[in-house]
Amino acid sequence: MAPINTGLEAHSRTVQERTFCKWLNTKLEANGYPPMTSLVKDLSDGVRLIQLMEIMGDTSLGRYNKNPRMRVQKAENVNKALEFITSRGVKLTNIGPEGMQAHIIDGNLKLILGMIWTLILRFTIADISEEGLSAKEGLLLWCQRKTEPYEEVKVQDFSLSWSDGLALCALIHCHRPDLLDYDKLDKTDRHGNTRLAFQVAAEHLDIPQLLEVEDLCDAARPDERSVMTYIASFFHAFSTMNQAETVARRVVKFAELMQSVWVSRNDYERRVRQLLSALHDVQAQWDAIVFDGTYNDAKQHSADFATYKKTTKRDWVTERQDIATLFGNIQTKLRTYGLREYIPPKGLDLADVDNEWKQLLDSEARRSRSINAQIREIKEALRKKFADVANDFERRLQIISRELSNVEGPLESQQEQYKEIQTRIPELTDALADVATVEAECEAANVEENDYTIFTYPDLAFELELVIHSIAKKFTFIENQIVSRNLTNLTPAQLEQFESTFRYFDKDESNTLELAEMIAALASLGIVYSEDDMNYIYDELVRDYGAVTFEAFINLLVDIMEDQTSRDQLLEAFRGIAADKQVVTELDLQLAQLPAPAIEYLRSAMPSVQNEVGEQAYEYERWLDEVFAFE
Repeated sequence: MAPINTGLEAHSRTVQERTFCKWLNTKLEANGYPPMTSLVKDLSDGVRLIQLMEIMGDTSLGRYNKNPRMRVQKAENVNKALEFITSRGVKLTNIGPEGMQAHIIDGNLKLILGMIWTLILRFTIADISEEGLSAKEGLLLWCQRKTEPYEEVKVQDFSLSWSDGLALCALIHCHRPDLLDYDKLDKTDRHGNTRLAFQVAAEHLDIPQLLEVEDLCDAARPDERSVMTYIASFFHAFSTMNQAETVARRVVKFAELMQSVWVSRNDYERRVRQLLSALHDVQAQWDAIVFDGTYNDAKQHSADFATYKKTTKRDWVTERQDIATLFGNIQTKLRTYGLREYIPPKGLDLADVDNEWKQLLDSEARRSRSINAQIREIKEALRKKFADVANDFERRLQIISRELSNVEGPLESQQEQYKEIQTRIPELTDALADVATVEAECEAANVEENDYTIFTYPDLAFELELVIHSIAKKFTFIENQIVSRNLTNLTPAQLEQFESTFRYFDKDESNTLELAEMIAALASLGIVYSEDDMNYIYDELVRDYGAVTFEAFINLLVDIMEDQTSRDQLLEAFRGIAADKQVVTELDLQLAQLPAPAIEYLRSAMPSVQNEVGEQAYEYERWLDEVFAFE
């Protein structure tokens, strides 16, 4: 067993010497010193040892012999370095500084390696802390936590756990997954994985290769101290990286914070300026508006104002709230990070927005009152305007009505007076059109009540129609009276009968009869001719008189009465229709083929009785006695 242990110790010393020498060289080369080739030879004069202590302690040890030749000079150098080591609380071997001094000068590799390991522990591994554990346990716990997600890696020590290279690859992948693809590793290639880890660490992480591939993969038990020294380099590299990342992240976070605050401030100021500008613009626009005095114009302004309140005003309300929220967010963010509060430029504070908003509300109130007052004024003006035209129309109409009632004198004089009155009707018609126009304006303006007049357009139109109708009837009556006055061969009773017959069949009151109306009127008087004869008579009257006027009708009857018609003749005619009965029925008249209008007239003119079967019958002889006068 002794030879085996001796062999392991010798292998460990060889690995440690190479590893520790590389570790020390990284310190020396980083500070501009040439590397060592042998710990025994290069440390023996104390020069390199002093240089290393100055580097590790980040201080100067003062003057020393840089080219010692004598042992005493070497001893002074070594002693200076050892005193610095002990001053830092580092305990060396039990032999004391004096004994250690001699072993270094004499090149005792075992003790030299022990001293260097002590230095590594003190200056490299001692500051590793994980949950209050010792440096070794803390470093081991750190490795276990970083490699825990990797199924093939089980870190339990600083020896065999690192022999396949997977733990090294896992450490690298955990911190820098961009440097190697752990999933694509050949988990059985121990040498390849270890070589890859060494290469990546040296090239990308600035971790010097303190070990050889064989030191891990081919050793029966990799040297724990050498492995710890190398793994500690990973801890410090990644800690430095994390610190750098933390610092950078902190700076980036602060820069992003300040940028976001800057963006938010600019956004706040821009939006406040836009909102205030919009508020000023709309108020200036309202102040510049001049009403044109029409209801449509005022109503359009009212509609525009209502639309503004439903759209633009609501957008501004939302924007104002959003601006206040944005300002609050800016201040909250600044307070959260202990930064100085944001003070907006003059005129852009929330208080300024509130003041401008109050001015907007006051301007809105004035605008609303102005529109409403304009509408009220227009409605009142329309009421007065309608009352003026309506009352004036009624006054003029009453004047004509009084003139109509006061017409007197000879028939020809009355006829001229009616003609003169009739010439003023078009003026009244035009005036009524004005009334209609103003009433339409009132309806468009929703003017429903009017205390200035009791008249409406329909009332006045009805009254005008009555006046026009009255004039026409009066004029017709005068004309007919003139005609009747000139007929001396007819009795008053006959004139009355003929006139009433004419008026009855003159349905359109035009004082003329159409062909059908003339036939019916004659038939009602018992005068019946063939269709050809009736057409001939009608055409002759139209040719002579221009139409079947009252004068033409009366003259026709005069001619007929003088030549054919007498009471006896009519009595004989009715007896024929009644089949010698004392009364005639409506059926008798229909069978005699009298026109329907003539039948209707006879039914209304002749006295009616009940015949023996209870039917309505008419006493034609009694009626003729009433119509014809006897001397």
